[in-house]
Amino acid sequence: MKRDLFAACFAIAFVVPALAQEAKQDFSLSNKTGYELKEVYVSPATAADWQNDVLGSGTLADGATVDIKFNRAAITCKWDLKVVYTVDSSSAVWQNIDLCVVEKITIRYNKNTDATSASFD
Repeated sequence: MKRDLFAACFAIAFVVPALAQEAKQDFSLSNKTGYELKEVYVSPATAADWQNDVLGSGTLADGATVDIKFNRAAITCKWDLKVVYTVDSSSAVWQNIDLCVVEKITIRYNKNTDATSASFD
């Protein structure tokens, strides 16, 4: 009986924290580009193709923020991010983002350099 109780406590002590960490990939994406985004893709870094557009049928307006939530079964930390602009369908991609430590991504567009950049907090 004591052995069964110890085994149950041991399992709770190690399994529950592991489950809590499985959704650490959730993050907020802030659009500070000056343009609307029509698509946002987030895929595991090891994936061969992009997953579904996380915005669905919506868009992400300039100045807006969207919370991106992951399935609790997602266990990888390294993810790729792709955003697609509404105005001309151009895109920007970032690879191997550690979403187990990043909680907020802010993207910006520089008209002088024609480049989209991201900061990771």
